[in-house]
Parts: sequence; structure tokens; C-alpha cells
Amino acid sequence: MDGRYDIAIIGTGPAGISAAITAKVRNKKFLLLGSAFLSDKVTKAHRIQNYPGLPDIPGAELAEKLQEHLRVMDIAITDCRVNMVYAMGSYYSLQIGQDFAEASSVILASGVSFGKMLPGEDENLGRGVSYCATCDAALYKGKEAVVVGYAPKEEADAVFLAELADKVTYIPVYGKEESGPVVSQRISENPKIDVKYTKPESIEKKDGKMVLHTGLGEMVSDGIFLLRESVAPDRLVPGLEVEDRHVKVDRKMATNLPGLFAAGDITGTPYQYVKAAGEGNTAALSAVSYVDVLSRGK
Repeated sequence: MDGRYDIAIIGTGPAGISAAITAKVRNKKFLLLGSAFLSDKVTKAHRIQNYPGLPDIPGAELAEKLQEHLRVMDIAITDCRVNMVYAMGSYYSLQIGQDFAEASSVILASGVSFGKMLPGEDENLGRGVSYCATCDAALYKGKEAVVVGYAPKEEADAVFLAELADKVTYIPVYGKEESGPVVSQRISENPKIDVKYTKPESIEKKDGKMVLHTGLGEMVSDGIFLLRESVAPDRLVPGLEVEDRHVKVDRKMATNLPGLFAAGDITGTPYQYVKAAGEGNTAALSAVSYVDVLSRGK
């Protein structure tokens, strides 16, 4: 990561892309973090009928147009998952895998794909439950861990963890055994990884060990990794105020934390592409103003 950015934008749906375009126009140094394939919600949409200037457009075609807009404006996507965002006073520190980046302001535009928390997950977070296998892998050298992967791309983290841990139990919750192979060869043929096809039900800490209750019974280990596409916003950003699982914002898309803004589905209904794009633009303008004021104060 190259020095401190003016704005870090998390999410590559319409809100995040709109924010990135505005940040580019306003000549700010920014980082756009998210999937290079953009939003699944967009690409899988059958028809979108209320996006101005693009009547009755298939979602896949809208995604192509958004990607083309990024290419024309020379905006790059950093295809990484953000694990934590820490408020550091005059700036924010973002934990991105094993790396860190700094930004004067942050825009959350990651949508609402975070799943429902498992019973026992919240109270054991940081006490044996983690959302980042690459971040905490060093803590499990010579130990055993369970990894719950919510998407095929999480397999890479399980393989990385297996390089240090004695044993990794991998639970793919994106497929079923009877439907054919759902994991790659690097998982299925890794001697240190045991694949289990089951449903996680709850978590508890017992006798110093972590216990994952599943449809196959109890799985006991030293740690449990829950690798979701995204996590709840108040878990991503400690101290962030939420209401009904959505980030609370004002009309300028500002949150309760100075310099932190939010846009799109993460701020609540209606879940509309056009609404998300508008909020992304507003959030970026607010972030630009915040950064400018911050710069003048130096």
C-alpha cells in the first residue's frame, strides 16, 4: 500500500464505484477495495428498469458498463477483503489480509451480504473466533483449527493456515457433497486439511477449547475461523453506530465516527442500484470536504 490515502472506499457495487468516480474527478488519492468482478447482486440481476439512461438493462450488462467506466477513468480495484478498520484519531488504519493501509477518511459501501451470526460467535470473537485466517495464522502453529468458508475463494486462506497448523478442518457452506466436488484439489488433496460437508450451528468455549456444533456433531479445536464475504459493519469498524443491522448516517452519509461515511444497501432500504449510486456520490463529496478541512488544519 502506497503511503496514506485521502479516501479508502470499501465495496465495488454501484455505491463504491460511484464514490470512486467522484474521488477521481476531485483529484483525491484513493483506494478502491472489493471484488474485481463487482457486485453479485448486480451481475445476477435479470433486468434493471429504473437506472437513468439505461432502460431495461440486464445486470450483467450494467456490470460491464460500470467496469468500462472504471477503465476509462483509469481506476484500479484492489481485490482484497478488508478485515478490520480502526479509528486512529486523524486517520483510519485498515487491516487488509496481512497488510495495513492508512486513509484520512473511509467510505463503507460493502452492501448487506453479511450473514446472520452464529449463537456464541459474538461473545467469542477474539477469544478463539476470528474472521481472518491469514491475519491470525501465526497463532495456530502446531495447533488445530476449523475454517468455515462461505465462498470458494476462502479456500486460499485455509491452505495458508494449513502451512502452520497441524490440522485444519474445512467446512464449505457453498455446496453439498451429493452435488459433486465443491472444493479444489489443493483442498481435497492436502494431507493436513480434512473437508467436512455440514452446517455450522453454534459456537462455545469449553475447557479452553473452541467447540463448533454442527450437523455432524461437535468439532473441537484451538480456534474457529468464519470466512464470510463481509462481516457486520459494527464488527468491521469498532465503535460504529448501527440500527437494525444497518449503518446510521445523516443526509451527508456521515456516520457517528468523524471521517467515516457509508453508502448503498449498508445504510438501509430501499435496496436500489440508483439509490446506492447517488449515496456513493454524496459520500465521496462529503469525504472530499472532510479531507480538505483536515488538510487546511495541518
